[in-house]
Amino acid sequence: MKLVILAAGIGSRLGNPFPKPLTPLSNGKSIMKMMTDNIAHYFSIDDLFIVVGFKKNSIMEAFPEMAYVYNPYFDQTNTAKSLILALRKCRGESVLWFNGDVVFDRKLLEVLQPRMEEDISFVCVNTESVAEEEVKYTLQDGYINELSKVVKNGLGEAVGVNFISKNDLEHFITRLEDCDANDYFERGLELMIEKDGAKVKAVDISQFNCMEIDFKEDLENVNKFLAKK
Repeated sequence: MKLVILAAGIGSRLGNPFPKPLTPLSNGKSIMKMMTDNIAHYFSIDDLFIVVGFKKNSIMEAFPEMAYVYNPYFDQTNTAKSLILALRKCRGESVLWFNGDVVFDRKLLEVLQPRMEEDISFVCVNTESVAEEEVKYTLQDGYINELSKVVKNGLGEAVGVNFISKNDLEHFITRLEDCDANDYFERGLELMIEKDGAKVKAVDISQFNCMEIDFKEDLENVNKFLAKK
């Protein structure tokens, strides 16, 4: 199995002059440091690719031991086109990937391991929150049917932690190729479900702290959680 962190974006909504994954947290770590420490607790860092773009040298110098994939069009494309660059290097493998602005409880990975051993594609979701600006989902026959920010009557929201089975990987790569430059990778999953009949589960991880940091308010909430640990 391979792992991917998507860290190419500008992250303008948070207002940092540096890549959002380098945002310092109240526990003394950056978002990226917390992510890679959590990953390294259960997996080999040698199996991890980090997709970089905006001010890539800042991330690469902070984490020189990592393997990187560069998206030179980071300012013209969205996560669909960043993710495909990494997935092309993972052919024949299953892949667990993370948005580069996610802060999560390490125990989440322990709970996901049996799911990954089943090798069935899944999206981690929080059913306790369905914010308007977040990626939401609906189900049909127990599997994801719709997955986007414009979903109506969503059952919950995606949290930025996802898994693609090695059996679905080639279909997913093809559908990401079909995506427009500004599409999120979730559009590739929707196309794979629609056109290839792929079965993608929604794994409820609401019991764990797992939050994407898009705004200063998100950062404040994460730091409050970290202060309690």
